[in-house]
Parts: sequence; structure tokens; C-alpha cells
Amino acid sequence: MSLNHESVLLSESLQYLNIKPSGIYVDGTLGGAGHTSAIAQQLGEEGLIIGIDRDEVAIQEASKKMKGLNLSCRYEIIHDEFANIKHILNELSEPLVDGILLDLGVSSFQLDEGSRGFSYMQNASLDMRMDQRQSFNASDVVNQYSEEKLHQIIKEYGEEKWAKRVASFIVESRQRAPVETSFELVEIIKNAIPAKARREGPHPAKRTFQAIRMEVNQELQQIKSLLMTAIDHLKPGGRLCVISFHSLEDRMVKSAYKEFQKDCVCPVEFPECKCQQKQQIKIITRKPIVSGEGELAHNPRARSAKLRVAEKI
Repeated sequence: MSLNHESVLLSESLQYLNIKPSGIYVDGTLGGAGHTSAIAQQLGEEGLIIGIDRDEVAIQEASKKMKGLNLSCRYEIIHDEFANIKHILNELSEPLVDGILLDLGVSSFQLDEGSRGFSYMQNASLDMRMDQRQSFNASDVVNQYSEEKLHQIIKEYGEEKWAKRVASFIVESRQRAPVETSFELVEIIKNAIPAKARREGPHPAKRTFQAIRMEVNQELQQIKSLLMTAIDHLKPGGRLCVISFHSLEDRMVKSAYKEFQKDCVCPVEFPECKCQQKQQIKIITRKPIVSGEGELAHNPRARSAKLRVAEKI
């Protein structure tokens, strides 16, 4: 199996990481090793690239790719969640690094591998697990969550206008029989969304599938955990580069950067600082970096990509 995954904002990521040949870098979303291998090729013998992924298929295929390259640098491939970066770096005895890169969301190969259940375009059992070691999957969400909780995640994570109807239709359908496949779920969603709304915009199941996937993999919680610890593991001048594809992810990154850039958050009436908060970063990208027309022409997935960069001070 080969992972046909085209790395988004690749040249921009390399530029903003400000790579030093002897530096230590982390790619928290290894995937097909596109970003990882590109970083590695800019490193010398003293350099180290650490690739992390919770998907076993990605680990296996990326390991093959890295072994096939004539690299000067050292590299480590780690099967884990990027939220565990503190433990991972301590285990490697490399607590401080020169740069951390995240390319969030689902990988193209995960969508393309129909049996994984990520895609609403291919029929498969409801799964959607990025880490197949976990037992909790999409079937648990669809068949066990209350109507209220389904409504909440479809509305929040999927930003679906018809979330209440979709949740109601799912619950009504599963009372007759469990919802077992992606196409069964697609049909329920189509029935829930009025015909006029189905004719406009993206595939009617896109937002609901996205919401369920984000819930199964606790994607926003993972990002929050990483953002809370990543800055602590950067050397002064080290950079954090995050590529997001979802508005909730982008807002989370933007908000975290703003908080880390603040120096004292005491009320203005306080005569002296009581909070002891110090500025930790400077924001490098005032506006997110997006793909140019050239990249968009051959990689439509890049259309919603936003890169935000911060530097440890």
C-alpha cells in the first residue's frame, strides 16, 4: 500500500519553520511523511526529525518511506498521539526542540481507504478511528449517543444547520435497527435535510461525518492538549506551525497564540502585576498563510488550509 497524500502548504511550512541543519524538529501529524521527509532533507548529521502519528498504517508506510531516503540526519518514528508530546520528548531525552509542525484533520489516505469508514462516498462499517487500538468508534456515537448529544456535536463540530433534524432522524432510524454502515447513515442524513438544502453547497453528509469523526478521535481536545504544552518544549526562537482545515481548529489556534503572547492580564486598576504571566511567544503570521492558485489547481484539499506560526521568545 502506498499513501498518496499530498502535503499541503509544504514550501510555506518549511520556510516558516526556519530550519537549521543541526536542529531538532517534530512533525506531530506524520501521515504519509511528506512534511517529515522534506524537513529531514534539510537537516545535517546533527539534526533530528521526530514523526508522530496515532495511525498504525501511517507509521508503517512512513517508516518505509524514510528508510528509502538517503538521509544525513537522525529520525524517530513514534506511534502515539501528538497530545503526548511531553512524554514523547522526555522519553527521547530531547525535552526542547527547534520547531513543531501540525497538519490537522483527516489524511487523504484515510479517506481513500474505504474500509476505515471515514468517507461518505464509500460504503463501510461505521468506524472512523484514527488509532485502531481504541475500541470507541463511529458506531458507538451513532447508535448510543442521546439525541441531545448527537445534536450538540453535529451542530458544534459539523456546523450543520440541520443538526437537530439529523440527530432526530438518526435516533428514529436506530430504534428500528442499528445503523451499521456509512451508506445507511448517508441515507438517513439525506432524508433529514430538505431537498432544496441538499441541492446547495457540499455533499449533505459532509458536515455530519466530519462531526462524528472529530468526536470519535477527540480531535479538538487533542489540539488543546498539544497547544497547552508545545510552547514549553520549544527552545527560544523555536517555532510552532499549525495547519488547520476547520474553522473551530483555526479559532482554537488563533486564540491560544493570543493568550501566549499576552504579558500580564491583570485588571488595569491594579497598581502592580499580580498574575505573574509573562509573554511566551510572538505571533509571526498576523493573518493565516493560505495556499496559492498553483497549489489549489492540483490539490483542492488545500482550499480550506490555514497556516498560523508562532515563535518562542
